[in-house]
Amino acid sequence: MNPILAHARAETKMTLARGESVLLTVGIPLFLLVALNATDFISVPTQRRIDFLAPGVIALCIMSTSLVSLSISTGFDRYYGVLRRLYTTPLSARRLIIAKIISVVVTEAIQILILGGVAVALGWRPHGGVSAFAFGLTSLVLASAGFGGIGLFLAGRLRAEINLAASNGLYLILLVVSGFVIPSDNFPHALRFVIDALPSGALASIAQHLTVGHGVSWAAIAVLGVWAAAAPLLAARTFRFD
Repeated sequence: MNPILAHARAETKMTLARGESVLLTVGIPLFLLVALNATDFISVPTQRRIDFLAPGVIALCIMSTSLVSLSISTGFDRYYGVLRRLYTTPLSARRLIIAKIISVVVTEAIQILILGGVAVALGWRPHGGVSAFAFGLTSLVLASAGFGGIGLFLAGRLRAEINLAASNGLYLILLVVSGFVIPSDNFPHALRFVIDALPSGALASIAQHLTVGHGVSWAAIAVLGVWAAAAPLLAARTFRFD
């Protein structure tokens, strides 16, 4: 079997076998989706709460899985010497990065099926049909690669304890300035330009476009494409196995 696919398969199995990982990556977003839909804790711009909540929760799930979970697990694998053993195999840094991102995309596909199924059961009816689905799927894959590249860059350069704090801290920063929590229109114009250039801002923009049925922002897709290409490349070139 191709070494990249073989390692991606092994990574996926290990991820799904970790109960705490499954709880964090599936259970918490699922709880947020159901709880926020059942309460008026936050105001939403759509007539039905689930129409706004479903795309946003799925997007946040993508960011937390591909950035935080991947970064932390890889960082501690590196700390405990697991990656040092892989260094003696044909799995180079570039192949390792690709395999881990493939594994993340597979894991997220399972998450999306679960979250999407529950959202549909709660009354969510996505707008746009097949074209919107294709745009949404493309954006999620590109976002996974971009966030995954950022997380693996941190994991490959920082000590495990520092990486743990850095990845969580970066997630919180991106969450605040993404437009998911605070609408981007509330930020100064100069800062909005920075927000739109971040993968979190682009993903939030796409989720909002799909929520109201106004298609998709090509500029946001382009931003995600740049991050999807640049971040994994940077991670592969700077990654250290020990």
